[in-house]
Amino acid sequence: MTIKERAPRNRTITINDDERAELESVIVTDENNFEQSIINKIVCSEFEKILPHIADGSIDLLVLDPPYNLNKAFNSLKFSKKSIDEYTAYLDEIFTSLKAKLEPTASVYVCGDWFTSVSIFDAATKHFTVRNRITWEREKGRGAKTNWKNCSEDIWFCTVSDSYTFNVADIRLRRTVIAPYKEDGKPKDWVDSDKEKYRDTAPSNLMSDITIPFWSMPENTDHPTQKSEKLIAKLVLASTNKGDLVCDPFLGSGTTAVVCKKLNRDFVGIEKDKEYCLGAQKRLNQATKDSSIQGYSDGVFWERNSLNQQKNIRKSKVRNKCFINNKLCH
Repeated sequence: MTIKERAPRNRTITINDDERAELESVIVTDENNFEQSIINKIVCSEFEKILPHIADGSIDLLVLDPPYNLNKAFNSLKFSKKSIDEYTAYLDEIFTSLKAKLEPTASVYVCGDWFTSVSIFDAATKHFTVRNRITWEREKGRGAKTNWKNCSEDIWFCTVSDSYTFNVADIRLRRTVIAPYKEDGKPKDWVDSDKEKYRDTAPSNLMSDITIPFWSMPENTDHPTQKSEKLIAKLVLASTNKGDLVCDPFLGSGTTAVVCKKLNRDFVGIEKDKEYCLGAQKRLNQATKDSSIQGYSDGVFWERNSLNQQKNIRKSKVRNKCFINNKLCH
C-alpha cells in the first residue's frame, strides 16, 4: 500500500509519507489505543484478541472473507494451502469463536472459491442454517490450458435462526428488457422510459453484474483479493437495517467498513496487516466526501456496463479529473 510509481490515470489508493502519521493515529492497535471503543473503527490486530471487547449477541451481520484454501501472500502475511479436513477445522474454529457474538437474528456470509466451498458448507452446517450459495462472476478469471477457466467465486448465506432480516426490495437488479412484452398496449412488468426499457428483477444467487476493482476505479487498492463495494453492498442491504452492527474480522482492503459507512451501518473491521489497515482508513476518510457506490444508484443495482453505470463512471471521472498520481491539483 506504500506509494509507488503509477500511470497518471491510475487511481489505486496508496499511502504517502505525509498522511501516514495521521492515519496511524486514527486506527486502533494493540500498542496505542486498544482500550477505546472499536465501533466504526479500523482495528489492526488478530480478531481473537478483539473478541472480549465485542459484546455477546451484538452483531447483526458477520461478513467472513478469510484466506481461501490456497497458497497466497497478503503483503506481510502468507497463507499456506491445507488439506480439506485441516481447512474445514480452521473454519470451524473461526465459527466457534465468533458465534456467541451474534444476535439470534443475525446473518452470516462466508466467501470462498469452488475448492474452499467444500469446507465452508461442512463447517457452517455445524453452527448455522445454510440458506443459499451465491455464485458471482469474476470477469477477470485467468484462462487455463488443461482446465475450465476459473472465473467464479461463492458466498454462502447462513443465519443463526429462522428469524432474520432479508430486505428483498432493497437489492433488486435493474435489467435491460431485450424483448419487451406488452398487455393491452402497455408494458407488463417493465418500464418504458425515454432512454431505456428496463425491469427491476428479484435478486438472484447468480450474479453476473460484479466488476472486480481495477486501476482506474477510485475504490481500487493493492490488496490481491479485494471485493468490490457493489458486491458487499448487496449483502449489507439485504441482511441489515440502518444502525445495525456489521463485523468483518478479515477486513483486508476495508470494503466492508467503507460500505457500512456509506449505507449508515455500524461496523467493527479487524485486519492484521497494518498497511491494509491504513489503506482502509484512507478509504473511510474519502467515503465522508463521496458516499457513492459504483453500480448502485436510485435504490437499485445496475447491470455491468449498463447505461446508468456508464453515466456514474463519467460523473466520477469529472469529479476526480483534477487528481494526478493521487495528488490534488490546485
